[in-house]
Amino acid sequence: MSELVPLPEKGRRFTATRQVRLGDATAKGRLRLDALVRYLQDVAADDSADSGLPDAGAWVVRKTVAEVVRPCRYQERLELTTFCSGTGSRWAERRTSVTGDRGGSVEAVSLWVYVDLTTGRPRRLPDGFEDLYGEACGGRQVKARLVHPDPGDAPPRRPWPLRATDFDVLGHVNNAAYWEPVEDGLAGRGLFKGPVRAEMEHRIAVEPHQSVELAISEDPLRIWWLVEGSVAASALVSAG
Repeated sequence: MSELVPLPEKGRRFTATRQVRLGDATAKGRLRLDALVRYLQDVAADDSADSGLPDAGAWVVRKTVAEVVRPCRYQERLELTTFCSGTGSRWAERRTSVTGDRGGSVEAVSLWVYVDLTTGRPRRLPDGFEDLYGEACGGRQVKARLVHPDPGDAPPRRPWPLRATDFDVLGHVNNAAYWEPVEDGLAGRGLFKGPVRAEMEHRIAVEPHQSVELAISEDPLRIWWLVEGSVAASALVSAG
């Protein structure tokens, strides 16, 4: 279970702003989870670019947890503050707090693995990373272990067609696109009347030539992305 550590009193923080636009909201005006995750990865990339550290590798998300305390709404102006909340030898944990001018509030944490652009394998964190981000995380060490179970044979399955727009410059399905079937599964549930916790774990990348099936179970909502019978990613959304 990922811990949502508080904002540090000292150390590097990076803040950016967004406004919830028409293409980011549900029909009822709530900021969708896939749009939220896109905001999270964008502010992470902006912080990384602003840091001035060597850009010899790429960051690939391993897992994300978002606690939607109060949903952000259409046209709401958001402030996103992000910081490094922990490290491992080849990964780092990033916390982001999202606050809106209409009361929207989300606390999120993601674990990002630093990978070699040529081999795709994890590599050690770049030179200078500890000097820049170490004070904020205070030496906190985190693990990259995943905890979601396999689906088993019980949940019903259905195909999930991939589109060209799902893929990013790394040639894999983008982190945010995994949340689109989650939003599809949430439609009509009325879950967001109170706080909601949403989790996503990524095991293997999904590539353009592959076919995806979704295994879906209810109460709480769980969705598994299956490629040739293997779990590529899994999501869990629950109240509270």
